[in-house]
Amino acid sequence: MRILREDHQAGQRFLKRLIQRKSAFPLKIEKQVRRILQEVKKRGDQALIEYTRRFDCPDFSLEDLRVSDSEIEAAYQAVEPELLSALRLARKNIADFHLRQKESSWFEAHPKGAFLGQLVQPVEAAGLYVPGGTGGETPLVSTVLMTALPAQVAGVKRLVMVSPPNREGRLHPALLVAAAECGVTEIYRVGSAWAIAALAYGTETIAPVSVIAGPGNIYVTIAKKLLYGEVGVDLVAGPSEVLIVADDSAPPEPLAWDLLAQAEHDSLATAVLFTPSAALARKVRKALVQALESLPRREIAEEALRKQGGLLVTSSLESALELANQVAPEHLELAVADPFAWLPKIRQAGAVFLGPYTPEALGDYVAGPNHVLPTMGAARFASALSVSVFLKKISLLSYSREALFQEGPAVLRLAETEGLTAHAEAVRVRLSLFPPDKKGAA
Repeated sequence: MRILREDHQAGQRFLKRLIQRKSAFPLKIEKQVRRILQEVKKRGDQALIEYTRRFDCPDFSLEDLRVSDSEIEAAYQAVEPELLSALRLARKNIADFHLRQKESSWFEAHPKGAFLGQLVQPVEAAGLYVPGGTGGETPLVSTVLMTALPAQVAGVKRLVMVSPPNREGRLHPALLVAAAECGVTEIYRVGSAWAIAALAYGTETIAPVSVIAGPGNIYVTIAKKLLYGEVGVDLVAGPSEVLIVADDSAPPEPLAWDLLAQAEHDSLATAVLFTPSAALARKVRKALVQALESLPRREIAEEALRKQGGLLVTSSLESALELANQVAPEHLELAVADPFAWLPKIRQAGAVFLGPYTPEALGDYVAGPNHVLPTMGAARFASALSVSVFLKKISLLSYSREALFQEGPAVLRLAETEGLTAHAEAVRVRLSLFPPDKKGAA
């Protein structure tokens, strides 16, 4: 992993590339996804079965599509008690955090008889995409929790989970248990872009949903992007990212493992460290070399560190934090002596992890805040997956006759300025049909 300096040309080039990073979708793959979406829209279940046979399970059949209640019951018997306990701890923390995000309807009566308000309602159904992991052997139970629980807190009645089956046509028992613990009402063994299409358009077996949430590979991401408008989506996210800002108070070995925690996700992941201490940068690089020797996903992590990673020595801690704001990372760790003193400097990040006892991995699993976060600099304008993604806000308006006469003339003036005659007449005709009484009262 390279050690670079903020004030050198190589460091400047690295920073420019990091700040300007974007998710580039190859046109060839986008065309493939468009074909998949159209096939599912036209042929429904049959297209799902054919794609699943081709890419996931050669012997897949229509009967395998939906997970049965008996399979979920059997999954509970296959899951170790320690895992179930951990799932329930994570579920409680995540649900408690998201309960703070709940929004209520509100209503307000104004003088002269105007009544305004906002009706907050959950969407009818939510689709939850859970990636398959390594051939189904690494079940991403945390993604089930992070997508299902905000929807459940929002009050969504129909929660539909999709995840690609393994070669035998099954889902890992831990995924089924996690889904059951979070109130998921339907589970289907289907993945990739065809699963997203099924959730958006519906098929003979899968009824369409209103919102789709959850991370996935490039095919899933492109499908969500193309289908936005047909259905709501949470984020169009890219590979995982972490940026660590550290000073000499931070021990190097934990920092190395925090970098690897992102790098092991994907060879396209970004893991970088900004520090004013050249000595710390050297110690972290040494710790990385040692840690990689025992990492099962070493090849993936090494490629990510080589292509996107970097240890940047900055002119000061202030400079490191300002550069971090320009990067707007998915995960930002403040591994500094007094992280809360520096927190007001942070303006742009998906999630911030403060202090030596708060690794990003805590946020991935049990802390409570959502781990579905904006990437590729989208933290400049986007936020974590939250309860609001699964809510609709309906505006309410009711005017009395007196309120209409008080504010109607302003509508006439504004509508006439914009050249919208019918808008003005819709108010003017009411002013003539419903005149105030002699006292000016309604």
